[in-house]
Amino acid sequence: MSQLTITVNGIKVCGNRHEPLLTQLEKAGIKPEYQCRNGMCGACRCKLVSGTVTQPETLAFVGPNEVLSCCSIPQQNIEINFDYQLNTQQPFKTKIAL
Repeated sequence: MSQLTITVNGIKVCGNRHEPLLTQLEKAGIKPEYQCRNGMCGACRCKLVSGTVTQPETLAFVGPNEVLSCCSIPQQNIEINFDYQLNTQQPFKTKIAL
């Protein structure tokens, strides 16, 4: 299992290349908004600032440099931003998704 770094709204999370972003963020105590978990609604949309992800074709609209965290899997270190304040369990600067 290869580890990578996911930076989300300035918070660094240790991640992997086999789980969707939403799952990894939740494991690290970060709670982004979501609804369907399968790419249909677009509630989990975020801006991909840097890096690459694999994302299946989705029904939800995705603009340029946007990804759906529920179905996007990082392929390298990435930076993403949500347009709202994220809920976190603790105010850490670095979190680990196991």
